[in-house]
Amino acid sequence: MEFENKVILITGAGSGIGRAAALLYAQNGGTIVVSDFNADTGAETVEMIRAAGGEATFVSCNVAKYDEVQKLIATAVDQYGKIDVAVNNAGIGGASWHKTAEHTLEDWDNIIAVNQTGVFYCMKLELQQMTGQGFGSIINIASIAGLRGLPNNSAYVASKHAVVGMTKTAAMEYAKRNIRVNAVCPVFTITNLFDPDKIPVEGLGDKLRRSIPMKRWAKVEEMAESILWLSSDKASFITGHTLSVDGGLTA
Repeated sequence: MEFENKVILITGAGSGIGRAAALLYAQNGGTIVVSDFNADTGAETVEMIRAAGGEATFVSCNVAKYDEVQKLIATAVDQYGKIDVAVNNAGIGGASWHKTAEHTLEDWDNIIAVNQTGVFYCMKLELQQMTGQGFGSIINIASIAGLRGLPNNSAYVASKHAVVGMTKTAAMEYAKRNIRVNAVCPVFTITNLFDPDKIPVEGLGDKLRRSIPMKRWAKVEEMAESILWLSSDKASFITGHTLSVDGGLTA
Protein backbone atom coordinates (compact mmCIF):
# COMPACT_ATOMS: atom_id res chain seq x y z
CA MET A 1 0.00 0.00 0.00
CA GLU A 2 2.42 2.58 -1.29
CA PHE A 3 0.25 5.60 -0.51
CA GLU A 4 -0.99 4.51 2.90
CA ASN A 5 -1.23 7.47 5.32
CA LYS A 6 -0.80 9.87 2.40
CA VAL A 7 -3.30 12.55 1.39
CA ILE A 8 -3.92 12.93 -2.33
CA LEU A 9 -5.71 16.01 -3.71
CA ILE A 10 -7.10 15.63 -7.25
CA THR A 11 -8.94 18.31 -9.20
CA GLY A 12 -11.31 17.30 -11.97
CA ALA A 13 -11.76 13.96 -10.21
CA GLY A 14 -15.43 13.59 -11.09
CA SER A 15 -14.72 11.80 -14.36
CA GLY A 16 -12.11 10.69 -16.87
CA ILE A 17 -8.43 10.69 -15.96
CA GLY A 18 -9.08 12.38 -12.62
CA ARG A 19 -11.53 9.73 -11.49
CA ALA A 20 -9.28 6.90 -12.68
CA ALA A 21 -6.38 8.41 -10.74
CA ALA A 22 -8.52 8.85 -7.61
CA LEU A 23 -9.59 5.20 -7.70
CA LEU A 24 -6.03 3.97 -8.27
CA TYR A 25 -4.53 6.06 -5.46
CA ALA A 26 -7.27 4.80 -3.14
CA GLN A 27 -6.52 1.19 -4.13
CA ASN A 28 -2.94 1.88 -3.09
CA GLY A 29 -3.94 3.15 0.35
CA GLY A 30 -4.24 6.88 -0.27
CA THR A 31 -6.77 9.18 1.37
CA ILE A 32 -8.36 11.12 -1.48
CA VAL A 33 -9.63 14.69 -1.58
CA VAL A 34 -11.89 14.55 -4.63
CA SER A 35 -12.50 17.92 -6.22
CA ASP A 36 -14.66 18.85 -9.20
CA PHE A 37 -16.98 21.67 -10.24
CA ASN A 38 -19.68 19.04 -10.80
CA ALA A 39 -20.91 18.00 -7.37
CA ASP A 40 -22.86 14.99 -8.66
CA THR A 41 -19.96 13.31 -10.46
CA GLY A 42 -17.56 14.23 -7.67
CA ALA A 43 -19.83 12.58 -5.11
CA GLU A 44 -20.01 9.50 -7.36
CA THR A 45 -16.23 9.19 -7.29
CA VAL A 46 -16.23 9.43 -3.50
CA GLU A 47 -18.88 6.73 -3.25
CA MET A 48 -16.91 4.46 -5.58
CA ILE A 49 -13.84 4.84 -3.37
CA ARG A 50 -15.77 4.24 -0.16
CA ALA A 51 -17.58 1.23 -1.62
CA ALA A 52 -14.16 -0.32 -2.24
CA GLY A 53 -13.15 0.34 1.37
CA GLY A 54 -11.19 3.55 0.79
CA GLU A 55 -11.27 6.97 2.43
CA ALA A 56 -12.35 10.03 0.45
CA THR A 57 -14.07 13.36 0.78
CA PHE A 58 -15.51 15.73 -1.81
CA VAL A 59 -14.86 19.45 -2.10
CA SER A 60 -16.60 21.40 -4.84
CA CYS A 61 -14.26 23.74 -6.71
CA ASN A 62 -14.08 25.73 -9.93
CA VAL A 63 -10.32 26.11 -10.29
CA ALA A 64 -10.78 29.29 -12.34
CA LYS A 65 -11.95 31.03 -9.15
CA TYR A 66 -9.18 31.78 -6.68
CA ASP A 67 -11.44 31.95 -3.64
CA GLU A 68 -12.74 28.45 -4.39
CA VAL A 69 -9.21 27.10 -4.73
CA GLN A 70 -8.35 28.72 -1.39
CA LYS A 71 -11.32 26.94 0.17
CA LEU A 72 -10.28 23.63 -1.43
CA ILE A 73 -6.74 23.73 -0.05
CA ALA A 74 -7.88 24.95 3.37
CA THR A 75 -10.53 22.23 3.62
CA ALA A 76 -8.05 19.48 2.71
CA VAL A 77 -5.53 20.69 5.29
CA ASP A 78 -8.15 21.31 8.00
CA GLN A 79 -9.53 17.80 7.54
CA TYR A 80 -6.33 15.81 7.04
CA GLY A 81 -3.49 18.07 8.18
CA LYS A 82 -1.38 17.89 5.04
CA ILE A 83 -1.27 17.33 1.27
CA ASP A 84 1.28 14.73 0.18
CA VAL A 85 0.36 14.70 -3.51
CA ALA A 86 -1.61 17.18 -5.60
CA VAL A 87 -2.81 16.22 -9.07
CA ASN A 88 -3.89 19.32 -10.98
CA ASN A 89 -6.06 17.61 -13.55
CA ALA A 90 -9.10 19.87 -14.03
CA GLY A 91 -9.31 21.07 -17.60
CA ILE A 92 -11.64 21.85 -20.48
CA GLY A 93 -11.56 21.84 -24.25
CA GLY A 94 -13.09 24.36 -26.60
CA ALA A 95 -16.74 24.46 -27.56
CA SER A 96 -15.70 24.16 -31.20
CA TRP A 97 -12.60 23.74 -33.35
CA HIS A 98 -11.47 26.81 -35.33
CA LYS A 99 -8.33 28.15 -36.96
CA THR A 100 -6.57 30.84 -34.97
CA ALA A 101 -8.09 33.80 -36.82
CA GLU A 102 -11.59 32.40 -36.30
CA HIS A 103 -11.03 31.36 -32.69
CA THR A 104 -13.78 32.78 -30.48
CA LEU A 105 -12.85 35.10 -27.65
CA GLU A 106 -15.21 33.20 -25.37
CA ASP A 107 -13.39 29.93 -25.97
CA TRP A 108 -10.01 31.59 -25.47
CA ASP A 109 -11.00 33.21 -22.17
CA ASN A 110 -12.69 30.09 -20.79
CA ILE A 111 -9.90 27.67 -21.70
CA ILE A 112 -7.11 29.89 -20.42
CA ALA A 113 -9.02 30.55 -17.19
CA VAL A 114 -9.39 26.86 -16.35
CA ASN A 115 -6.42 25.14 -17.96
CA GLN A 116 -3.74 27.75 -17.34
CA THR A 117 -4.83 30.15 -14.61
CA GLY A 118 -6.54 27.35 -12.70
CA VAL A 119 -3.34 25.32 -12.59
CA PHE A 120 -1.43 28.41 -11.44
CA TYR A 121 -3.94 29.07 -8.65
CA CYS A 122 -3.68 25.46 -7.47
CA MET A 123 0.11 25.35 -7.67
CA LYS A 124 0.49 28.66 -5.84
CA LEU A 125 -1.48 27.45 -2.82
CA GLU A 126 -0.27 23.85 -2.92
CA LEU A 127 3.34 25.02 -2.94
CA GLN A 128 2.70 27.30 0.02
CA GLN A 129 1.28 24.35 1.97
CA MET A 130 4.01 21.94 0.90
CA THR A 131 6.75 24.45 1.72
CA GLY A 132 5.36 24.76 5.22
CA GLN A 133 5.12 21.01 5.76
CA GLY A 134 8.51 20.36 4.17
CA PHE A 135 7.55 17.87 1.44
CA GLY A 136 5.20 17.19 -1.43
CA SER A 137 4.71 16.09 -5.00
CA ILE A 138 2.69 17.92 -7.64
CA ILE A 139 1.58 16.37 -10.91
CA ASN A 140 0.14 18.73 -13.51
CA ILE A 141 -1.88 17.19 -16.31
CA ALA A 142 -0.75 18.82 -19.52
CA SER A 143 -1.11 17.20 -22.96
CA ILE A 144 0.82 16.32 -26.05
CA ALA A 145 -0.68 19.66 -27.13
CA GLY A 146 1.72 21.17 -24.60
CA LEU A 147 4.65 19.79 -26.60
CA ARG A 148 3.55 20.36 -30.20
CA GLY A 149 0.95 22.14 -32.27
CA LEU A 150 -2.63 20.99 -32.74
CA PRO A 151 -4.47 22.80 -35.54
CA ASN A 152 -7.82 24.42 -34.75
CA ASN A 153 -7.10 24.42 -31.00
CA SER A 154 -5.01 27.53 -30.38
CA ALA A 155 -6.27 28.27 -26.86
CA TYR A 156 -5.98 24.66 -25.71
CA VAL A 157 -2.45 24.40 -27.10
CA ALA A 158 -1.46 27.69 -25.48
CA SER A 159 -2.85 26.62 -22.11
CA LYS A 160 -1.07 23.26 -22.14
CA HIS A 161 2.25 24.77 -23.24
CA ALA A 162 1.84 27.09 -20.26
CA VAL A 163 1.29 24.13 -17.93
CA VAL A 164 4.54 22.54 -19.15
CA GLY A 165 6.42 25.81 -18.64
CA MET A 166 4.98 26.41 -15.17
CA THR A 167 5.85 22.85 -14.20
CA LYS A 168 9.51 23.23 -15.17
CA THR A 169 9.81 26.62 -13.49
CA ALA A 170 8.25 25.54 -10.19
CA ALA A 171 10.33 22.35 -10.18
CA MET A 172 13.52 24.40 -10.34
CA GLU A 173 12.31 26.80 -7.65
CA TYR A 174 11.29 24.16 -5.10
CA ALA A 175 13.68 21.25 -5.70
CA LYS A 176 15.76 22.18 -2.64
CA ARG A 177 12.63 22.22 -0.50
CA ASN A 178 11.85 18.51 -0.98
CA ILE A 179 9.00 19.27 -3.38
CA ARG A 180 8.84 17.64 -6.80
CA VAL A 181 6.78 19.11 -9.65
CA ASN A 182 6.18 17.10 -12.81
CA ALA A 183 3.68 16.89 -15.66
CA VAL A 184 1.99 14.09 -17.54
CA CYS A 185 1.23 14.71 -21.20
CA PRO A 186 -1.53 12.38 -22.40
CA VAL A 187 -2.30 11.63 -26.00
CA PHE A 188 -5.95 11.49 -27.11
CA THR A 189 -7.75 9.64 -24.32
CA ILE A 190 -11.44 8.73 -24.37
CA THR A 191 -13.09 10.90 -21.71
CA ASN A 192 -15.96 13.36 -21.42
CA LEU A 193 -13.51 15.94 -22.74
CA PHE A 194 -12.48 13.97 -25.83
CA ASP A 195 -15.00 12.00 -27.88
CA PRO A 196 -13.60 11.19 -31.33
CA ASP A 197 -17.12 10.71 -32.68
CA LYS A 198 -17.96 14.33 -31.88
CA ILE A 199 -15.00 16.06 -33.52
CA PRO A 200 -16.61 18.68 -35.80
CA VAL A 201 -14.19 18.01 -38.67
CA GLU A 202 -15.15 15.07 -40.88
CA GLY A 203 -12.62 12.26 -40.85
CA LEU A 204 -10.33 13.94 -38.32
CA GLY A 205 -10.97 11.36 -35.61
CA ASP A 206 -9.65 8.52 -37.76
CA LYS A 207 -6.72 10.66 -38.87
CA LEU A 208 -5.74 11.40 -35.29
CA ARG A 209 -5.97 7.75 -34.28
CA ARG A 210 -3.84 6.67 -37.24
CA SER A 211 -1.21 9.26 -36.26
CA ILE A 212 -0.54 7.33 -33.03
CA PRO A 213 2.06 4.62 -33.73
CA MET A 214 0.15 2.15 -31.52
CA LYS A 215 -2.94 2.85 -33.66
CA ARG A 216 -5.39 3.23 -30.77
CA TRP A 217 -6.71 5.73 -28.27
CA ALA A 218 -5.28 5.82 -24.76
CA LYS A 219 -7.17 4.51 -21.74
CA VAL A 220 -7.76 6.56 -18.59
CA GLU A 221 -6.27 3.73 -16.54
CA GLU A 222 -2.98 4.04 -18.45
CA MET A 223 -2.83 7.73 -17.57
CA ALA A 224 -3.64 7.01 -13.93
CA GLU A 225 -0.81 4.48 -13.65
CA SER A 226 1.65 7.02 -15.05
CA ILE A 227 0.46 9.74 -12.67
CA LEU A 228 0.72 7.44 -9.66
CA TRP A 229 4.24 6.28 -10.56
CA LEU A 230 5.53 9.80 -11.18
CA SER A 231 4.26 10.96 -7.78
CA SER A 232 5.59 7.92 -5.94
CA ASP A 233 8.89 7.41 -4.11
CA LYS A 234 9.98 5.24 -7.05
CA ALA A 235 10.38 8.49 -9.00
CA SER A 236 12.05 10.33 -6.11
CA PHE A 237 14.83 11.89 -8.24
CA ILE A 238 12.54 13.08 -11.03
CA THR A 239 11.38 16.68 -11.07
CA GLY A 240 10.67 19.18 -13.83
CA HIS A 241 9.87 16.30 -16.17
CA THR A 242 7.10 16.10 -18.76
CA LEU A 243 6.13 12.46 -19.20
CA SER A 244 4.56 11.79 -22.59
CA VAL A 245 2.07 8.93 -22.40
CA ASP A 246 1.23 8.90 -26.05
CA GLY A 247 1.68 5.56 -27.78
CA GLY A 248 4.78 6.94 -29.53
CA LEU A 249 3.13 9.98 -31.14
CA THR A 250 5.68 12.60 -30.09
CA ALA A 251 8.58 10.33 -30.98
